Amino acid sequence: MNLNLRFSLAFAWYYGFRTIKRGPSYVVASLSSPLTLLFLVGILSDGALIKYAVVGGFIGLVASVSFASVADAAFLRIQLRIQDLFVATSISPTDYILGITLSYLIFSTPGIVLYAIFGIILHIFTAQAVVALVLILFGLTLSASGMSMAIGGSVRHVRNVWGISAIMSVILTVLPPTFYPYTFLPKIYIYLLAISPTTPAAILAQGWFGFEPVMNVMIFVFIAQITIFFALARYLTRWREN
Repeated sequence: MNLNLRFSLAFAWYYGFRTIKRGPSYVVASLSSPLTLLFLVGILSDGALIKYAVVGGFIGLVASVSFASVADAAFLRIQLRIQDLFVATSISPTDYILGITLSYLIFSTPGIVLYAIFGIILHIFTAQAVVALVLILFGLTLSASGMSMAIGGSVRHVRNVWGISAIMSVILTVLPPTFYPYTFLPKIYIYLLAISPTTPAAILAQGWFGFEPVMNVMIFVFIAQITIFFALARYLTRWREN
């Protein structure tokens, strides 16, 4: 399979960066939930869990933006029919999915920078933690966007996607141990919540930042989710001729 990386990167830059430039209010909106939870966790725990909330902020921000892509995927396919434009070109569904997925990572950049400042103030970063965080955020973007685009590629009417997007964004980022220690949960609940890509991402981040023991099984869960959700998105994002 040949990838058209030039298209994917150009699409990601345009759809990600231009969205920030045209609609900065959307950036503020994407930050509202993670920052609110950061404030609540800091107050309710008297600062004891503030580091978890900051690391969870990275995860929650990227996940919520990526889960919101279910609406974009359906809107671009049903209303704008943008996929129909690519039928007669060399651009494949994989190129398109990769481009739109990377655009959400670019769109999350202002929030990532803000949380990086919080992390520097709290002295939570090490070289290992930074490398791990970059890999986790990239993998989370692929898995969460893949999950969302698979759902967006299967809905029949755009009116249904806004509610689906809102529900996914809240449930799949708040219920998992994103802003609190995963050790608070019995293992059975951890595995039940692992249906959300946010769960293994948050657990791995807490482990590699040294907050909690590393749960190595979540590495395999995370990789499996990236593979399965991206493959589902590729299958359900079909050009008209397929």
